[in-house]
Amino acid sequence: MMTLQKQLSYFPPAWAVEWGEDRAYGLYAVLEVRGVRQLMRWIQPGEFLMGSPESEKQRGSDETQHQVTLTKGYWLADSVCTQALWQAVTGENPSEFKDDLNNPVEQVSWDDVQEFLKKLNGLLAEQNLQARLPTEAEWEYACRAGTLGPFSFGDNISPEQVNYDGDNPYAGGAKGLWRQKTVAVKSLPANAWGLYEMHGNVWEWCADWYGEYDLTVTTDPPGAAEGVTRVVRGGSWLNSGSYCRSAYRLSWQPDYRNLNSGFRLALNE
Repeated sequence: MMTLQKQLSYFPPAWAVEWGEDRAYGLYAVLEVRGVRQLMRWIQPGEFLMGSPESEKQRGSDETQHQVTLTKGYWLADSVCTQALWQAVTGENPSEFKDDLNNPVEQVSWDDVQEFLKKLNGLLAEQNLQARLPTEAEWEYACRAGTLGPFSFGDNISPEQVNYDGDNPYAGGAKGLWRQKTVAVKSLPANAWGLYEMHGNVWEWCADWYGEYDLTVTTDPPGAAEGVTRVVRGGSWLNSGSYCRSAYRLSWQPDYRNLNSGFRLALNE
């Protein structure tokens, strides 16, 4: 634990109601809001190849592969924001699939998420909480969890690993279950860094404007300086397997809402 702690200027963070280190995934801390808990994983700084190689099947033209260096560690929620957490902060639940409050909150726009973050940070202002969305680079780095292939699970996925449209598998994979809805967070296997459902379930908003990669800024890239749409990542229950690839990029208008749009919290050190 000391090795990881030395990366932090303070530990545990003021907002943590519980913290520790497990053998499987490393350092964690728990954020709690009005009785609803969100486990945060510490993502160490490092280098990775962002985007996809030209040999990757069904890749997009905007996925130019390039090396990226992240010089600062950050906390990332081990799951997307649940309906329970959204409701604890806002008092409302805009979601379509309300059979379980542990389902992802969906039907939230990028603009909605910014209002949520303001309220959340206000509730925990005394703890100096600075919740935000991850950058696109931070998101892909965490999704890959040290891997290079199309998915953190390997060259292909199955519905037992990812919630997507199993009638439309990736690159000749076998057809399988299409649930036609979200599933509760942490229902499916985590990646190697302890992060759940980074492929599928709901799209995840990122902080960045969408634009072509700026290959001249490869250290802590902030994304495009301006734009019309915001980046979403990860695919969803409504999409084919190819949309769930680690490198796949999509963008929506900041006020766009759908029953497969969600997000994952990030926190600075």
